[in-house]
Amino acid sequence: MSYPIEDYAMIGDCQTAALICRNGSIDWLCLPRFDSPACFAALLGNSEHGRWLIAPEVEVKRVRRRYREDTLILETTFETAAGVVNLIDFMPPRAEGADLVRIVEGVSGAVPMHMELVIRFDYGRVVPWVSGTREGIHATAGPDTLHLRSDLSAKGRDFRTVASFTVQAGQRLASELLWTPTYGAAALPKFDPEHTLQVTEQWWKEWSGKSAYKGRWREAVQRSLITLKALTYSSTGGLVAAPTTSLPELPGSVRNWDYRYCWLRDAAFTLDALLAGGYREEARAWREWLVNSVAGSPAQMQIMYGVGGERRLAEWEVDWLPGYANSSPVRIGNAAFVQRQLDIFGEVMEALYQTLESGLHPDQNAWHIARELLDYVEEVWTQPDEGIWEMRSPQQHHTHSKVMCWVALDRAVKAVERHGVPGDVRKWRELRDRIRQDVLDKGFNASVNAFVQSYGSTEPDASLLLLPLVKFLPAGDPRMLGTVRFIERHLLRDGFVARYRPGVNGLPPSESMFILCTFWYANNLALQGRGEEARAIFERLLEIRNDVGLLSEDYDPAQRRLLGNFPQAFSHVGLINTARILDQQQQESKA
Repeated sequence: MSYPIEDYAMIGDCQTAALICRNGSIDWLCLPRFDSPACFAALLGNSEHGRWLIAPEVEVKRVRRRYREDTLILETTFETAAGVVNLIDFMPPRAEGADLVRIVEGVSGAVPMHMELVIRFDYGRVVPWVSGTREGIHATAGPDTLHLRSDLSAKGRDFRTVASFTVQAGQRLASELLWTPTYGAAALPKFDPEHTLQVTEQWWKEWSGKSAYKGRWREAVQRSLITLKALTYSSTGGLVAAPTTSLPELPGSVRNWDYRYCWLRDAAFTLDALLAGGYREEARAWREWLVNSVAGSPAQMQIMYGVGGERRLAEWEVDWLPGYANSSPVRIGNAAFVQRQLDIFGEVMEALYQTLESGLHPDQNAWHIARELLDYVEEVWTQPDEGIWEMRSPQQHHTHSKVMCWVALDRAVKAVERHGVPGDVRKWRELRDRIRQDVLDKGFNASVNAFVQSYGSTEPDASLLLLPLVKFLPAGDPRMLGTVRFIERHLLRDGFVARYRPGVNGLPPSESMFILCTFWYANNLALQGRGEEARAIFERLLEIRNDVGLLSEDYDPAQRRLLGNFPQAFSHVGLINTARILDQQQQESKA
């Protein structure tokens, strides 16, 4: 049985993340990094593929969940006829090894509980060697070892570790799962879960306390900022698109991709949202990661990297996992890393420019790479590419890609003019103007009165909603008004926006609603003066968040289901940016 994606919540330590179901089962966890093989993979299979369940043994009448305010500490409350119990789940900021703590707290009555730990390394394939210790067990398979330390009295049964216990009102029973390398691991720290909880709560509250957002949607925006922070890999500054792989865009489809990597595009969008939230240290760390990752020839620059800057992300299929809701294949790695996507140059330059705008001192190495990239843009901007949606079909001259090449030059010019960084500003201005005219001449189709997906086509594309947001054209320009109307006619359904029309020009035959695109649509409406419509769409998007405020990549309005990898950085970036635009519009209307 596959639980709905919205039934999951995330905890993490800014190096990896776990997904916890409403039933108290941790069904997804990769250790020690986001992109490491999973030791709990029930999300893409069943309990035999690894999970950690703690739940009442009696019938549950009601489940309530929440994050502790301004933290990533999850509390799940189970109400039963025997009483009420809280399950507190968190991962402390990383020290030596990855650490996951679960505390069972009795609230009322005496509740019979059950614990079942099923460790399966290598995406559910490898059963570890398990042996008992004074505090619990340790499980080893090759380079990986997990240590369970617990207040519970556990025993082995059918290659699982289980425990049955009763929690009384006022009682707290803790368990900890700690990852260490099998070879060369240091001594385990003291088992002190209550102190660890205090440290974790203080760490998150201190981080949240730095937020610069003071607008109308503080709770939603701060939850999104926390989610983005949790998707950063603190050791390097890399930013992953999502902590999961192969959660399908449509149930039963083959469009199941691994998102546990650092897309330059996604990272640039995320960085912009974090900077707007007042978080400059994340920007500094990402800039350093960028310099180290893309060092070398611009011609070898990839659209994505591993969290440590790894370049080989070869795609392969896990044939022993049936997939979420039988959506196969389950994929590890992502073949799109070899694609040409010209828009990434604009997103990288925008991100570097925003670091300057935020007050960070220019980094000499970063701007040396930027100048090399701009020289490369001059060579390749006239060439076709796969585009922002990573279409596995023949390359096209995508309008959005050309616009983002314009963004690269535009931000370079502004960096020289406003911040004094060195560069050939005259050449960059000329090239910027040439690209702009090319887009206006070839990307706008007068027969449909709109900018179109690619030069010479008549197809809509939601990425064109970015033109006003990157300041290529004002939102009120007649060509943008026509483009928005064109997208409304062909891509808008039940208030949500798809990326493109399915089944056209080799595109997949079906398409779910892409949550980020709907945020872009709301932004355009707000900038066009359609503020009430924009706010209504934004409020509808807030309503589709799950009970703890998380969003996936896609949404099915007919089934009212979240779809795709989860939680998705793109979607939370969209929430933050739309809240900012609506707040700004309200302030301007009052001025």
